[in-house]
Amino acid sequence: MTDRSSRFRSAAAFLVVVGAIFVTLGGAEAQQLQLFTEPAQALEGQSPQISTLPHDLSPWGMFMAADWVVKAVMIGLALASLATWTIWLAKTIELAAARRTLGNALEKIIASTSLEEAGRAIETGNGGPASLLVRAAGHETVMSAAMFANGWSPEAATGLKERIASHLGRIEAQASRRMTRGTGILATVGSIAPFVGLFGTVWGIMNSFIGISQSQTTNLAIVAPGIAEALLATALGLVAAIPAVMIYNAFTRSIAGYRLMLADTSAAVERLISRDLDRKATGTPSAVIASARAAGRGI
Repeated sequence: MTDRSSRFRSAAAFLVVVGAIFVTLGGAEAQQLQLFTEPAQALEGQSPQISTLPHDLSPWGMFMAADWVVKAVMIGLALASLATWTIWLAKTIELAAARRTLGNALEKIIASTSLEEAGRAIETGNGGPASLLVRAAGHETVMSAAMFANGWSPEAATGLKERIASHLGRIEAQASRRMTRGTGILATVGSIAPFVGLFGTVWGIMNSFIGISQSQTTNLAIVAPGIAEALLATALGLVAAIPAVMIYNAFTRSIAGYRLMLADTSAAVERLISRDLDRKATGTPSAVIASARAAGRGI
């Protein structure tokens, strides 16, 4: 009887242990099933959001899907780039025409033997600033004629040269300033366009992080479009800035050459004034001047 009861207790204990094992295994399987089912449910919950993501990652598609601030930045940079190329075309034509006109007038002034002759030669065509230089010198000579009423004097000649040089210097400055119009826009675009594009990039990335926080996911398919739109703003900033800087440097060199031509023209007019004054001082007759011109020596 004792052996039977001990066997019964042993069998009961064995059944209890086996039951506990089955219960433990059942709980583990339930936890594993929950681990597999939760991501699936999460993906099912996100599937409508992923399906609504923009799939057009072309520049135009990213522009249309961008935030309104990033759109405004992109539109501003596009307008700046358009202004840059418009200024390049207009200023290139203007500089080429001005250099050609000034070069032709300079040749006529150099070939003349007097200020009056240079004025007649330039009046036949469009002399540009060169004609202004010659007319200003002639006007000051006429206005100062009373100082030579009692004859030629070194003091009066020196004063006339100084007044003419003052007129010519102002005309040179005005012509140079007129030629630099529009280049300030190129300098502005070249200096601030990268930072404007960077502002659009920072704003777009900030919105991307806000989207990550709201969606509670780090899925690259959700994050990538916003970052791509933000980087497009930086790319447009560089597209606007790099040509603007290169064109500005090219125009700076061309305008410097144009200023040198203006200085040469002004110097040629001053030489004509000096010759005219020397003729008055020495009393050179017109016949000697004509023969000197025919011989190509000039006086």
